[in-house]
Amino acid sequence: MAMRVLLMLFGFSSFAALRACIARDWTPQIGDPEITGWLTVLSYLVCLFLAVKVLHCRPAGAARGLWLAIAGLMAFLALNKQLDLQTALIVTGRCMARAQGWYDKRQLVQLAFIAGMVLGMVIALSWTTKALRGHRRRNGLALLGLVVLCGFVLVRAVSFHHVDRLINAEFANIKYNFWFENAGLLLIAINALLLLRRRGR
Repeated sequence: MAMRVLLMLFGFSSFAALRACIARDWTPQIGDPEITGWLTVLSYLVCLFLAVKVLHCRPAGAARGLWLAIAGLMAFLALNKQLDLQTALIVTGRCMARAQGWYDKRQLVQLAFIAGMVLGMVIALSWTTKALRGHRRRNGLALLGLVVLCGFVLVRAVSFHHVDRLINAEFANIKYNFWFENAGLLLIAINALLLLRRRGR
């Protein structure tokens, strides 16, 4: 009953109608079959492995929460990288916009969504920075990497076309989105390796 009411609010008579709308523009498939896509998946998995190793060293307080969040995010984004779930989210939004009659005003909704996400990220970052008092020096690179990575995910999820053109431009024959995404992962990996090295002494 609750699902039916929710679907009606979204402008659809049934879940099948929503699924059919989404299926017109998105089907599950490998999102980035190029070598850079698979290298990024590998980078996520390496960061996941390193985050788990850091957690095995029992970091104290908020640092443990940070590395738990990083581990969970790495697992999800490694899976999402090739399932292309953000495209499914964008397509769902378009279907809702058409069904509810605000498709011509979708840019306003996109802007509101971006503002909400940015605000959420700023609040989360501020809270995490405050909570990490006494542990910032040891975990600062990971926190910075997480911010870079979340910024990248936000840009890709919203799919603003002029931003898409920018990150799909190339440097050294490799798209900027690869450099952008992996820069955050590299910072996280370096921080994890530094922590593991200190623990190993």
